[in-house]
Amino acid sequence: MANIVKRGGNSYRFTVYQQKDAKGRYPRKTKTHTVTKKMTPKQLKEHLEHEFLKFKQEVLSGDYINPEKMPFSEFVEEWFEKFAEKELSSTTLANHVFKLNNHILPVIGHIPLDKINSMVLLDLLSNLTRKDGKEGELSLLSKQDIYRTLQSIFKYSTQWKVISNNPMEGVNKPKNNQEVKREVNVYEEEEVTAILQALQDEPFPWRMFLTLSITAGIRRGENLGLEWSKVDFENNRIDITQSIVIGKNGPLIKSPKSLASKRLVTLPPSVMKELKQYRKYWVAEKLKSKTWKEEEREWLFCQKDGSHLYPSSPSNWWSKFSKRTKFRYIRLHDLRHTSASLLIAQGVHAKIIAKRLGHSHISITMDTYGHALRTADQAAADTLEGLFQPKDIQTK
Repeated sequence: MANIVKRGGNSYRFTVYQQKDAKGRYPRKTKTHTVTKKMTPKQLKEHLEHEFLKFKQEVLSGDYINPEKMPFSEFVEEWFEKFAEKELSSTTLANHVFKLNNHILPVIGHIPLDKINSMVLLDLLSNLTRKDGKEGELSLLSKQDIYRTLQSIFKYSTQWKVISNNPMEGVNKPKNNQEVKREVNVYEEEEVTAILQALQDEPFPWRMFLTLSITAGIRRGENLGLEWSKVDFENNRIDITQSIVIGKNGPLIKSPKSLASKRLVTLPPSVMKELKQYRKYWVAEKLKSKTWKEEEREWLFCQKDGSHLYPSSPSNWWSKFSKRTKFRYIRLHDLRHTSASLLIAQGVHAKIIAKRLGHSHISITMDTYGHALRTADQAAADTLEGLFQPKDIQTK
């Protein structure tokens, strides 16, 4: 049987025979190849031979993925093995896994890969619902996350020549129909003062954790990744060099999300004074502990055995604290936004705020806190108004 056979029009079938199996048969793999460009007979012959040899090498090396009747879920496993697990961070990978298991695979996992078209994907994205027991649609950010997962998978399904056309090319990224950017949710200055006062009656570690979240504007994972060696008491600052996040197989210690996220953050003298007191408390707790086992690192916020906290612990504690004290609830991450809004209200330049928060570009700061910056700008204009108003002319 010929290895390259014309099927009609510009379509050709490639056939590669593999080694004899246990039953004495020679398994074969076939692939349909469509020529899309006009070529001379010589060019066509060379092109087909080249494509056939590529196909043969993939088959014999075990890298070839046969799309015929392959369920989407099966290709996802190939995508994980050949791309995701090798190239993506544990945090990104875990996010993809969550979206796939909860929103994508239950809907299209059984459908053959080559049968999934743009309409199937549009239908999936249009009917996304929450999986936390609450009614209603997913948030826009969650929908966009699912879109990105699908986009990556189908990008490689076409790049690896498993399917010829990418169905995601006909699917637009989900967006807010009203085109209104979500404003960040923050505490007002009076609320921050009340919360800091209420924290005085809470366990010292949580009081310190929340104080740093508000005054330094650091992310939850960056706070968890703080070690005492990164605290500079002489210059009143902390060195942000690592983060603890939830990875595919549990907590993961990693570098911050961008180069700009590695930074020095200066703290108010009063906070550094409290941090010195917390250091004494921390040492005393270590000496009292009979289960301490962490000898390599000195985490600021740790469990009784010295190991770092689980990434979700601070958020869980914050939620319980808000309910118990009846403060208006905002996400733990919104304390970072609160820190930025307080600085804006004090007239601190956006470039300084961007550096303090670890934003890679000032445009991120401007986009995120645009409303607060506009309010501060208006306040500045109102302050200047008195200087430029014409003075009342007194007539004799």
